[in-house]
Amino acid sequence: MKKYVVIALVALLGTTSACSTSNEGFIVWREGGYPIVDTNQSTCYNDATEITCPSEANGFYGQDAQHSNNSRSYSDNDNGTITDNVTGLMWQKASDLTNKLTYDEALADAESLYLGGYSDWRLPTIKELYSLILFSGTDVSGCATEAACPGLVPFIDTTYFDFIYGDTDSGERLIDAQYVSSTVYVGTVFNGQEAVFGVNFADGRIKGYPQTNDFFVRCVRDDSSYAENRLEDVGAGRITDARTELAWMQNDSGRGMTWEDALAYCEAYEASFLDDWRLPSVKELQSIVDYSRSPDTTDSAAIDSLFNTSSITNEAGQSDYPYYWSSTTHVTSDGSGEWAAYICFGRCMGYMNGQWMDVHGAGAQRSDPKSGDPEDYPTGHGPQGDAVRIMNYVRCVHDI
Repeated sequence: MKKYVVIALVALLGTTSACSTSNEGFIVWREGGYPIVDTNQSTCYNDATEITCPSEANGFYGQDAQHSNNSRSYSDNDNGTITDNVTGLMWQKASDLTNKLTYDEALADAESLYLGGYSDWRLPTIKELYSLILFSGTDVSGCATEAACPGLVPFIDTTYFDFIYGDTDSGERLIDAQYVSSTVYVGTVFNGQEAVFGVNFADGRIKGYPQTNDFFVRCVRDDSSYAENRLEDVGAGRITDARTELAWMQNDSGRGMTWEDALAYCEAYEASFLDDWRLPSVKELQSIVDYSRSPDTTDSAAIDSLFNTSSITNEAGQSDYPYYWSSTTHVTSDGSGEWAAYICFGRCMGYMNGQWMDVHGAGAQRSDPKSGDPEDYPTGHGPQGDAVRIMNYVRCVHDI
């Protein structure tokens, strides 16, 4: 169990350290926690292109590049393992890039792995695996081959971790670089298929994939409690997470809006006598997904019941829950910033075989155009007909 020692300020001499935070007259000394690794996005964008990061009085202020914390830091242990100095997790450096595995095969592979003198390797949870993603990457979805899109950047630090795109010579798509997690979707995708969540470091997304698909595998070891939340309703419409040291709106925006308006909404939001709210980065937003919940299994959004979540009617006419904007731009292979990342807290809808269905699972992360008309996408976008809503909901965050 993680320990928290609260010491009244009057008992100290006004001194704090890097391992403490001030909170309403107390110093909270933390041991352990759930530090969210920064997205590594350092460039600002408007609805389409790169811009100089705006000042507070201007539009598009408050985006991911203007707030950073817990910059990535890795150590190569020279024994086939990499330690993440932020999360404390130890990772397998080189995955088998010649042999993809199904989910069941991946579980067995992790169980039998002996590496770096350790035998307690396992498949990472989706939150652990997502801790490795970096949004300095560029999405290859529009690229047939690497040669067609020079200058591609994966969504993972290739200084430390091995990575390849899908093998187009053997019939794969360039984006077929999905890594499997241990997190099984509690619902189903594609009208009844059991799914497991994975991270695609080629296109920068989380999706629920049929468990019989083939995946790359990267095993992890050490603290299995890393990505656990410790949520508390502290009143005045605010939910705090002691593990991430973030506080959230208990209610969401109650309506959808464009990405620019979402940024402005959080910058103007005031609650709990605080005015430093902001639109969360996509990794911050993903930290509050509860992967044990879904509309089909718990009749709820994929988030703790402490939060209040708006109800919507989805593209299939079902009662459902919204997608939520993040402040993170999802950059395409040509450098365009027209899309921003969001998290599905309800079914992640797509148009397949002439009908709308949950294709990626509640808790998936995808991207939407920052502006435009959803009616321009009557059958969605991309190979799975991803629903394009544009007018997504908002749940603001602030640091504690």
